[in-house]
Amino acid sequence: MRQLEERIITDGKVLPGGVLKVGSFLNHCIDTKLLGDMAAEIASLYKDAGVTKILTIEASGIAIAAAAGMALGVPVVFAKKHRTTNVEGSVYMTIIHSFTHNEDYHVIVQRDCLDASDKILIIDDFLANGSALRGLIDLVSQSGAEVAGVAVCVEKCFQPGGDEFRAKGIRVDALASIESMTDDGRITFRS
Repeated sequence: MRQLEERIITDGKVLPGGVLKVGSFLNHCIDTKLLGDMAAEIASLYKDAGVTKILTIEASGIAIAAAAGMALGVPVVFAKKHRTTNVEGSVYMTIIHSFTHNEDYHVIVQRDCLDASDKILIIDDFLANGSALRGLIDLVSQSGAEVAGVAVCVEKCFQPGGDEFRAKGIRVDALASIESMTDDGRITFRS
């Protein structure tokens, strides 16, 4: 998606360790026009995929997942990184390692939020090493539902996550696919 790529070039910042900071428009301060355009693109990609629900993980994936859910007219479920007092009954649980926070989370979804008859579109802001995606797929598997595909705003193609899931036959769509990033801030997109 050219609009997202241009925004990454103008407002994104490459930090040491292969981190791309896009908080000024994507996941801390959200450009709602861009968000709506990205959601429309995801809806266009998955309009015929039979999606019944969208699954994401808190917190950065919630905005794009909710916008895409509105565009597709389907509910959105987000996996919680902590069990809170308002989570009732049994849950699906998996462990996800956060590269950004260098922490393991026991991620949960209430069992009544996902059903074996569901066809789930997983959405997140980034795909790099694939830890979050691996955990979300595990939650879908535990529920007996089917993964319709994965849509991410930004894929770091120089990290193994996207290739791992494509090799397993999982559809992965990225709105911006980064081929490389250099410490001096140069970003190259995959054609």
